[in-house]
Amino acid sequence: MKAPESYAEWADVLDALASRRNDAEVLSAMQAGTLPWQSGVAERFARRLIDTVNGRMNAATDQFQKSMSRSRGQESLIVQAVLSLRKELQFLARVMDIPVIPEKDRRQYVQMVRNQADQMQKSLEDSARTDRTGKLGSIVRNHRVNAF
Repeated sequence: MKAPESYAEWADVLDALASRRNDAEVLSAMQAGTLPWQSGVAERFARRLIDTVNGRMNAATDQFQKSMSRSRGQESLIVQAVLSLRKELQFLARVMDIPVIPEKDRRQYVQMVRNQADQMQKSLEDSARTDRTGKLGSIVRNHRVNAF
């Protein structure tokens, strides 16, 4: 995939990111891409990037919930679901940390993903408190979603 240099090329890359096609190649192109950071273009690009990442986070959360409901308490499936969610959130943090975004904005965007991961971790810990076996609590503590 070619490194994007115009808003139209970035739109194609963000479409590929949204559809989860070849994530490694998409991230590599994004890291090498350039974009004139000027009024209008910057705002449209930032909004589209944030919307795409939010969509991926929502899809990851939905997939996690489905995996958890299918796990039926099997530790290995729970661990796999948690690790898969963490991997996706780590990837999305790297997406938000691309050089084309000015440093101040980049820190804010990465923090947005980290905050979401922290909220998910807290929610998992709260849910684990109701598990009388302590198994879920142990898994959630030892395989943190927000361990970046």
